[in-house]
Amino acid sequence: MHVLVATDGHLDAAAVAKFSAPLAGPDGKVTVLTVIEVPRAMLQELQDHFSDQPPPTLRMEDPERVTADPPETPPSWPGDDAIIDQYLDSKRFDICEPLVATLQEAGVNATSMVVEGPADKGILSTAADLDVDVIVIGPRGMGFFEGLLGSTGTKVTRLANRPVLLLRNADS
Repeated sequence: MHVLVATDGHLDAAAVAKFSAPLAGPDGKVTVLTVIEVPRAMLQELQDHFSDQPPPTLRMEDPERVTADPPETPPSWPGDDAIIDQYLDSKRFDICEPLVATLQEAGVNATSMVVEGPADKGILSTAADLDVDVIVIGPRGMGFFEGLLGSTGTKVTRLANRPVLLLRNADS
C-alpha cells in the first residue's frame, strides 16, 4: 500500500509512524509531502514595477536616514526560479525529513517531496499523480485564514477520492 503523509511540520513523528507503518505494510511505502505556496504573483508584480529601474536596496546604517541604492546583481546569481527551488528543497528537508527518519527507523520504505502551490490542491494532485491508497493529514492547518476558509484537512477530506486519515496530535 502507498501512503501519502501530508504535513506542514506539525504532525507528531511517533504518531505518524504508529499509524502509517501498519497501513503501508512490509512491502508498501510512505511518501511524506509538504506543500509550500510561493507568492509568485507578487514576485511578478515586483518585477513589473521595477522593470524600468533597478530595485532598491535599503541601507540602515543611520536609523534616521534610510536611503535606497540600486543593487549590484552578482554575476553568479542563479535566477529567481533557482533560488525558489533551493528554498522549497530546504523546506522539504526541514519539514519532511524528521518524519521520514522516524518512519525508516520503524522499518518503513519512506521518501519525501515538496510541491509548490495551495496546500489542498497540492495534496490532492500529488495523491492522484502518485496513485496513493490513503492520505494521512492533520485535522487542521496552520494557515492565516484557516478559521475563515476552513482547514486544509477539512478540504482534503471533503474533496479526496480516496480514504483520508485525520491524525490528531496529542496536543490538538
